[in-house]
Amino acid sequence: MRRLWRAAWLCAALAAAPALRAQDEVPFVVTPDHVTLAMLELAQVGPQDFVLDLGSGDGRIVINAARRFGARGLGVEIVPELVQRSRANAARAGVAERARFAEQDLFKTDLSVASVITMYLMQDVNLQLRPALLRLAPGTRIVSHDWDLGDWLPDRVRVVDAPDKPVGREKLSRLMLWVVPASLQGTWCGQGAHATSRLQLHQRYQLFDATLSVGDSRWLLAGRIQGPSLQAAGGFDAHSDGQRLQVRATGPAPAALAGAEFARCPG
Repeated sequence: MRRLWRAAWLCAALAAAPALRAQDEVPFVVTPDHVTLAMLELAQVGPQDFVLDLGSGDGRIVINAARRFGARGLGVEIVPELVQRSRANAARAGVAERARFAEQDLFKTDLSVASVITMYLMQDVNLQLRPALLRLAPGTRIVSHDWDLGDWLPDRVRVVDAPDKPVGREKLSRLMLWVVPASLQGTWCGQGAHATSRLQLHQRYQLFDATLSVGDSRWLLAGRIQGPSLQAAGGFDAHSDGQRLQVRATGPAPAALAGAEFARCPG
């Protein structure tokens, strides 16, 4: 919807100079409405969501999120003329109160306001944003059009036909969804009656492996972290608020652990 990549030298220059404003380096190109709709559907946008579109161009993602899904949103764009056009488009669509637009650098934008982030940026820009994206609240959904987040693999991928796409040899749009995982790396100690239990967890983005110890017994777990939830093969399921972790289903571990609480071990 917004941005078209330039030559390889530009990508290298942007990587070497992170202070550059990403929007200044990527020309505006319109994304077809059906691709915009597919991005919002992939994120399962609803009335409870706040959509933040980074590099919002003519505003259609935020406007469609408000008009078709009842969400609120903010589009961030560095080109003043596009911001004015977006505001006019929102007014014509009758959603100006829920679809706002700001002229600002995406690297200076508060990402924490969003439950959904959408973007069509270059690879190097995505990688510069990645540390900030990983710090967002667990469960925040991120949808990127065509460009990925490096070795942070997406949770879901959807390919959409785009016969009128003005760039690339294949007339397809690749849409990728990430759900920000809770940061659970480390050792967790059982509380109360489960004080002899330990969960030692190693995390790589949304994937993890762990050793669960109860006294002298051990279980090896591996699975995914989906937002604040941790799920392992075999049926183990737990939920975390970042400081506490509560077991909801034990899977291969003793049934007595159901409902057990863990906290981060001191030190």
